[in-house]
Amino acid sequence: MFYWLMKYVVIGPLVKAIFRPWIVGRRNVPVEGGAILASNHLSFVDSIILPLMIDRPVAFLAKSDYFTGKGLKGWSTRMFFKGTGQIPIDRSGGKASEASLNTGLQVLGGGELLGIYPEGTRSPDGKLYRGRTGIARMALEAHVPVVPVVMVDTDTMMPIGQRVPNVVRVGVVIGEPLDFSRFAGMEGDRYILRSITDEIMVALQRLGEQEYEDVYASTVKDRLRTDPRAARRARAAAGEGDA
Repeated sequence: MFYWLMKYVVIGPLVKAIFRPWIVGRRNVPVEGGAILASNHLSFVDSIILPLMIDRPVAFLAKSDYFTGKGLKGWSTRMFFKGTGQIPIDRSGGKASEASLNTGLQVLGGGELLGIYPEGTRSPDGKLYRGRTGIARMALEAHVPVVPVVMVDTDTMMPIGQRVPNVVRVGVVIGEPLDFSRFAGMEGDRYILRSITDEIMVALQRLGEQEYEDVYASTVKDRLRTDPRAARRARAAAGEGDA
């Protein structure tokens, strides 16, 4: 109930009136049953714009930190994330990663849509980066299709580190579902998982025509933290300032 209230009464109408988001390929989202929406990740607002633009509710796995804040700010953040269909997970690795996988499988097993960012984190510079194989394992274990989704200009609307969004039109492009049923029973084969993940990333790159770099986005972020010059170049490439 709270999700629908936020989508159709509180957040949705306001966002649509101000940013006039557009969508292409809405019909490619299955009308029923579990499916993974695999999206590129340019901005914090990706998890808000995408659910607003399709009819079915979408659950995203979000950092548990967003749900543990204290005071009025913590409460409002927690309510916002719950209202936009996001589920808290621990991303610290190890057993936490397994718990995240199981949470995603529960969503898919209930016949719902699960939104996943295969890159694992936001792109630091607008490029598309190497995907994590957890998405492939989920697809095989849940026996669901993967629908490629490209967010357009959300990084211009809300660049990393910016608190107030810019008023620009943003868009969503949804590609045809990818069927990996030919790999049924192979979720324990890491080579198969890598192959599936790479196929998903190729579909995203072709759909959005982003420049692709075959490294993990988290690796690039770590490098930017320790190299100020590289960070300035990345901000310039993303249109956030001069190099």
